Amino acid sequence: MKLSQFNYPLNPEQIAKYPPKYRDESRLLVLNRKTGEIEHKIFKDILEYCTEEDIFIFNNTKVFPARLYGNKEKTGAEIEVFLLRELSKEQRLWDVLVDPARKIRIGNKLYFGENDNLVAEVIDNTTSRGRTLRFLFDGTHDEFRSTLFKLGEIPIPKWIRPKAEALDTDRYQTIFAEHEGAVAVPAAGLHFSRELLKRLEINGVETTCVTLHMGLGHFRTVDVEDLSKHKMDSEQVIITEESADMINKAKASGKKVFAVGATVMRAIETSVTTHNQLKPYKGWTNKFIFPPYSFSIADAFISNFQLPQSTMLMTAAAFGGYDNVMKAYQTAQKEGYKFGTYGDAMLII
Repeated sequence: MKLSQFNYPLNPEQIAKYPPKYRDESRLLVLNRKTGEIEHKIFKDILEYCTEEDIFIFNNTKVFPARLYGNKEKTGAEIEVFLLRELSKEQRLWDVLVDPARKIRIGNKLYFGENDNLVAEVIDNTTSRGRTLRFLFDGTHDEFRSTLFKLGEIPIPKWIRPKAEALDTDRYQTIFAEHEGAVAVPAAGLHFSRELLKRLEINGVETTCVTLHMGLGHFRTVDVEDLSKHKMDSEQVIITEESADMINKAKASGKKVFAVGATVMRAIETSVTTHNQLKPYKGWTNKFIFPPYSFSIADAFISNFQLPQSTMLMTAAAFGGYDNVMKAYQTAQKEGYKFGTYGDAMLII
């Protein structure tokens, strides 16, 4: 398929700037991928579509405060640094994006905090925008990370709002976030409240987690028309033996497997046997799922309404069928659904 097939007009007013008051009361469009039938629900109505011993798979990655604002030495020019991943604990090395990139050269020092209490030195140019920074800090690694994250802010995408606000500290995070390492939240998981998880438990529905830390690949735009030529950036994945066993047991019993978000779908499709069994895995994935694609594990898929030409939209179209999903997106726009990270959700069954 072609990139242009995933472009559609989106009014910026339909992008949610703030989350709903209650996590589980966003709207839910339910798409039957076999019939194309569409239903309109509230998210907590998802209970109607699962039965005892079905299983939901969540991504338990945790977003860290990855956006820093600092100043360049001598000129004092304001510089924004977006932390991507730690390269070396001992040397305090981080892979980052900088903006404006043209002002930063190897050897430049950057100062962060009101009292310049954290200093970094540029030691490498990794891409046109990317850099490697060495932070100059004398304390322990825990003290360093504590200082770094106190100076940072939650990195909500700028197409939502220019800067994070106090509410984002809690709401740009799922309730099951546990393992720190992501620079973007797995948005489909935002709709689950503790009350909804309890109701799933009472109904005998199983839940388990995998980990996929979203990094640079989550933000990179697709810039090739032929999707088979697009290369995803690698992101870290952890699937425990316990989770794999639970999911395989559900499948063997004929129960439904719900993949909560495109990151979960990428993780579980990364590690499958030829007999469609999920294997424990600890490593990296650059898997890119777009139509046509034959899925191995999931029977149902939950996704937010994604922006045009995004890889997450392509994954949804691969699962639900291109025509079905693009029609559902048209319907969502007509019905006033909200799009983006803080927007409404779609369940494909």
